[in-house]
Amino acid sequence: MVANDIRIVIAGAGSIGCYAGGCLAAAGKDVIFLVRPRVEAVLREHGLKIVDLDGTEKLVPPERLTLAVDPAVAFDRADIILVAVKSGATEEMAKLIAHHAPTTANVVSLQNGVNNVQVLHRNLPAGFTVVSGMVPFNVVQSEPDIIPLTVRRTTEGTVLIDDKSGDLADDLSVSGFNVRHDQDMQGVLWGKLLMNLNNAPNALSDLPLATQLSDRKWRLLLADQMSEGINVLKANGITPGKIQGISPALLPWILRLPNFLFRILARKMLNIDPRARSSMWEDLSRGRPTEIDYLQGVILELAGKKNIDAPFTRRIVASIKQAEGKPLRSHTVEEIRSTRL
Repeated sequence: MVANDIRIVIAGAGSIGCYAGGCLAAAGKDVIFLVRPRVEAVLREHGLKIVDLDGTEKLVPPERLTLAVDPAVAFDRADIILVAVKSGATEEMAKLIAHHAPTTANVVSLQNGVNNVQVLHRNLPAGFTVVSGMVPFNVVQSEPDIIPLTVRRTTEGTVLIDDKSGDLADDLSVSGFNVRHDQDMQGVLWGKLLMNLNNAPNALSDLPLATQLSDRKWRLLLADQMSEGINVLKANGITPGKIQGISPALLPWILRLPNFLFRILARKMLNIDPRARSSMWEDLSRGRPTEIDYLQGVILELAGKKNIDAPFTRRIVASIKQAEGKPLRSHTVEEIRSTRL
C-alpha cells in the first residue's frame, strides 16, 4: 500500500488530535477527523492552523480537511486509528471502533495515562492491532472564539510508539510530528506519568509552565509529589523509563535546586513557549472533567496496595476535585499544602 493511500483516522479532535491530524494532512496523508458538530462547523468554514515549536505555521484549508461527525463514516476503511480522547472516554471510543472499523486496523493510543491500551484491548475483538504511544510535547489550543482553530506545539520531543517493525512509525512520521518506535513503551508510559504529575499543579497555579517552573516553591511541591510517585512505583516493582533522555529518579533532585542552578541545569526544561500550559489547565479553564484519576489517581491506587501514605499526592487530588466545575482561579502553594484531607 502506498503510504499516502493509508487511511488515518483521528479519534478525538482535541489539542493533540488536531495537531497530529493537521501535520499529517498538511503532509498529504489521507486523514479523516472524527469531530463534534461545533468543531466540524469551525474547521469546515475556516480550516486548521498548526504552529510548530519554531514558529512555522501551516494552514490546512477547509477543502483539504476530511471531517465526520458520524463514527460509521469516520472509521470506514480505517487503516490506522489515532486515539486521542481523554482517558475517561477510552472505553466509549473503543466500542465505537469495534462497531464501525475494519478489524485489520491498527489502533494507536496517543493518550495520557498507563492503562488505555488495556482498556482498548478489553473492548476490541480479535484482529485489531493495539499499539501504545506517547506524545512527549505540549500542545496548546486557541480559545473557542479564535479563527481559524489553531493548535500550537510549545515543547520538544519525538512521539514514541510500540511498533517493533518500524513500518507504522514510518507511515506516521511527518514534518512537525516525528515518530519512532521504542521497545519499552510501558516503561515510557510510567515515565511520562511521573512527568504528567505537574499537569495538576500547573492547572492550580493558573500560570504558564515556564513561569511556574521558574518558581522554586512550585518546583518543591512538584518534587515532593514526584518523590512519592517514584517510591510508590518502586514498591510495586515498576521501573519508569527515561523521558527526553532524563531519568525520572533525577527529577526531584533537579527540581529542588536553587533557582540559579536550576536555570543552568534545566535550561532545556525551561526552553518552552511562554504560552505553554498543561492540558489539565485547559480542562479546568473550559469547565471540563480532568484526567486526575488517571494520573495522580493511579499513584494513589498503587500506594494503597502497599499501604504507603502519599499525602502530597492526595492533597493535589483533593485540590483538583474541589476546583472542577468552578471558575478557574490561581491557587498558592501554601494553600495546596494545607488542603484538608
